[in-house]
Amino acid sequence: MRSRILFLSQCLPFPPDSGVTNRTYHILQQLQRTFDVTLVPFSRRNHQPHAPARAAATAALRKEIFDVFDPVPIASEWSLTTKLRIHASSLLTGKPYTFFEYGNPMYARELRAAVERASPDIVHLDSMDLYRWLPMLPGVPTACTHHNVESDLLSLRADHLPNRAASAYVSHQARQVEKVERKLCPRFDVNIMTSRIDAERLGILAAGARTHVVPNGVDVDYFRPTPRELVKPGRVVFLGPTYMFPNRDAVEFFLDAVWPIVRKQCPEATLDLIGKSRPGDKALFEKHAGVACHGYVADIRPYFSEAACSVVPLRVGGGTRLKILDAWSMGKAIVSTRVGCEGLETVDGQNILIRGDPANFAEAVVNVLRDSNLQERLGRGGRRTAEGIYAWPVVGENLTGLYHKLIEGEKVP
Repeated sequence: MRSRILFLSQCLPFPPDSGVTNRTYHILQQLQRTFDVTLVPFSRRNHQPHAPARAAATAALRKEIFDVFDPVPIASEWSLTTKLRIHASSLLTGKPYTFFEYGNPMYARELRAAVERASPDIVHLDSMDLYRWLPMLPGVPTACTHHNVESDLLSLRADHLPNRAASAYVSHQARQVEKVERKLCPRFDVNIMTSRIDAERLGILAAGARTHVVPNGVDVDYFRPTPRELVKPGRVVFLGPTYMFPNRDAVEFFLDAVWPIVRKQCPEATLDLIGKSRPGDKALFEKHAGVACHGYVADIRPYFSEAACSVVPLRVGGGTRLKILDAWSMGKAIVSTRVGCEGLETVDGQNILIRGDPANFAEAVVNVLRDSNLQERLGRGGRRTAEGIYAWPVVGENLTGLYHKLIEGEKVP
């Protein structure tokens, strides 16, 4: 008889076309191979913008997962009044915004029914944001996934916000989230981290928290190297939705400080920006010479096939970057900041080039664009890294082995 997992998710992970949905979807797939998984999801408006999309995503997941409960929309994403009320509640109570954001009574009903129907052997909380539901969970081992160390990410975001009032409010949220992390993380049977660096950070922040690293992964059969003949000379690509602050900050930094240097030395260079963006972003970004903003695309592979260089100029972030794993798997040369590739098994000069200030970053991009041998060497190193460490079956074996030990009563060191 297969063991049973109750999986609480902050999103409905289909289609898996963003960082969080990609990881959550593939983790569900890997767990379902060994366990019977019951999924109790919220749904995000930017993932499923209307009821038919939620229904289609739910139907798709029900073909793969043992039991999928009806997704619950996040009310604040559909009502400005609700959003403002949540901000006020957060300020008045000293609790993080997310405590109220995920406080829908509909979810309580779904979760209560799921606990009763699943009789789980272990609970997987796919985000710390869902901690308000801990009192409803059964007394079985509980694992919490941290896609980032959220308090650190909020602090970094606050540091980069130009508006002082907004920066102060985000700093306030960071402090409230940190209080929750300090209090609750030591109580989980295990905290699932996406990188060793994040595990070390959480260990310092929340003394006694038991951590285990389960990195993000990549489908190495789907993202495969393509013939060199498809590469367009001078083509650079950035992958990431710019409605998310870390990606927007990265694009603005790259376009303002790096891209002019690249274009001066390589006038033929062009840049493809791939990922969902806010209204008006296309015109804003395409003011820069050689830049094309494509927005969301269903399949990123044709764009990466044409790219000579993938850039990851992030200055804010945590966890690990799926954009790097996809590029590695396709055998692409990558130039990244240290923050951009933090937590990954990088070797500067072998599977990536890591540069910090704008001039050095631009120089590295130019070197890649001009040197096909460098492109190939970095690409081969990246592909080897993807296959050996980050292929989803490798990641899945890591996690399922851990959960078997927890179910059998073993403690995480």
